[in-house]
Amino acid sequence: MASRGQPSFTFGIEEEYFLVSLATCALVSEPPKQLLDECAAELGDRFVTEYQRSQVEVATKVCTSMSAARADLAHLRNTVAVIASSYGLAPIAASTHPFTAWRTQRHADKQRYNAIAQDLKGVGRRMVISGMHVHVGIDDEEQRITLMNEMRGFLPLLLALSTSSPFWQGDNTGLKSYRTAINDATPRKGMPEWFASWSDYCRTVETLVRSGVIEDATKIWWDLRPSARFPTLELRITDVCPLLDDALCIAAVFRCLCRSLLRRRDRGQPSPNEPLLLLNENRWRAQRYGLGRGFIDMRKGAISPSATVIDNVLAMIQEDAECLDSNAEIDHSRTILARSTSADRQIATYQRELARGVNSSAALKSVVDQLVMETVSGASCAGVHIPQNPPRSSIGQFRPYEQI
Repeated sequence: MASRGQPSFTFGIEEEYFLVSLATCALVSEPPKQLLDECAAELGDRFVTEYQRSQVEVATKVCTSMSAARADLAHLRNTVAVIASSYGLAPIAASTHPFTAWRTQRHADKQRYNAIAQDLKGVGRRMVISGMHVHVGIDDEEQRITLMNEMRGFLPLLLALSTSSPFWQGDNTGLKSYRTAINDATPRKGMPEWFASWSDYCRTVETLVRSGVIEDATKIWWDLRPSARFPTLELRITDVCPLLDDALCIAAVFRCLCRSLLRRRDRGQPSPNEPLLLLNENRWRAQRYGLGRGFIDMRKGAISPSATVIDNVLAMIQEDAECLDSNAEIDHSRTILARSTSADRQIATYQRELARGVNSSAALKSVVDQLVMETVSGASCAGVHIPQNPPRSSIGQFRPYEQI
């Protein structure tokens, strides 16, 4: 066990992107191998293919500052976008594709993914979703479990800030994070339970391993978990954000909360073990409404508006944001509330296009256009030509790489 002490609070961000055709806006079913090889050559082990063939994943370096994370994540997005554009494709940082049917997609031919597909069957075939994960360095195992216990009450807000998946197979689902609904159909997902200690957690995981249910802790897919690969606490509940500033905001809030909760515990102010029923109700409110309907205040037994919840959280972590030089990033959560999340913007674009008299299919393509522009807008994508009105009538030149 690592010795107790002040954690490093280093962090890293992982993002999953879908690759879409600039001609049709649809997901690609089989990206060109050359594209993937070029990305891997440029980014090394910070670029990998993902569960679906239409997905790629990038990961920042281990960062010690928000400015370093911003530069690195922008570089990763820029690199993928520049390379993809030469093949008539573009990445979108959204957790579901607005209209491509999941039945047209195939999982990657890797041993791990083949095993997952065999285990999950029909549920796994519907896993055409992307997410963002944030790792915060917490060297001591007991502190990681303490933080996992006490962070649970803040997970719904982090999900609400990130929502980017309102559409599924061309339908407006009415949910701001339909990705969460797809995720929840699979095992070992959702809100983590409360553990008394690191050894308590290890005994529980070992029961699953010893019984042959899972090979190791990497198959624990909770909204928040101790990483099985790194000495980190890994945030997994969030959708992936098209806007770079939104992603950095969520990473900063999570990182500052880690520091704040440990600081409060050191002062004898541990968070209460809140009922899982109420935690999951707030999680549902985030999944369904995003920031639109507020959250249950456990102490008051009443709904608090999202603005109040955000103000309270920012006041709680102000000292930590100053220490971690994250004031601008955490304050951006108020901008997200005022400007709305990606899910809200996607719905607004769709409804605006319908009001203009275009059909649903064309309106959904406009949503994808918006996602492409937002994904690359903060990444200084020099050399990327993303047309405002992609020439979809000339789809022949893109045909080898698209799913029509």
